[in-house]
Amino acid sequence: MKILCIGRNYTDHIAELQNERPDEPVIFLKPDSAVLLKKQPFFIPEFSNDVHYEVELLVRINKIGKHIQKKFAHKYYDEVGLGIDFTARDLQAKLKEKGLPWEKAKGFDGSAVIGEKWIPKTHFSDLNDISFSLEKNGNLVQQGRTSHMLWKIDEIIEYISRYFTLKIGDVIFTGTPAGVGPVELNDNLSGFIEDQQIFSIQVK
Repeated sequence: MKILCIGRNYTDHIAELQNERPDEPVIFLKPDSAVLLKKQPFFIPEFSNDVHYEVELLVRINKIGKHIQKKFAHKYYDEVGLGIDFTARDLQAKLKEKGLPWEKAKGFDGSAVIGEKWIPKTHFSDLNDISFSLEKNGNLVQQGRTSHMLWKIDEIIEYISRYFTLKIGDVIFTGTPAGVGPVELNDNLSGFIEDQQIFSIQVK
């Protein structure tokens, strides 16, 4: 299983981190060892003092594809989910300053939350207008809509498949909206797609 992530896909998030708006999707990968095990808490790694949550809508690939045209992309997934791209922001900043890859800040063990519940895409009247959110200790901290994506789901699949063969079970993180922030010991993070809770995790 590959975990393919899209960075800088929401204008408001680009602005909050003072990044440049990209001309094409920014892709990075997480190893399968990054997936947080089911029913396990997220443990803040000892190498970071500033780990941020980033809630994202997920797509799970259901058949093998390469060079997928946008008009056919919808055939390569039938469910959407929700997850968190945990980021060691302090480490990422140091790596970016030196022009180095982000993997240590993005792909460490437990850095990819994949909610256990997946929702059939037939549940939604418009895949380009799905709302999702993240609550921290019961308080809303992130809220997004797929209508605000710079690149929509089918465009992301088309773009990624130019470079990587998509295989069954691969998961795409489609980007995070504004509102990212640090986690602290004993935080509870709960993610929702519209009114359905998809995950709830503890921070240790």
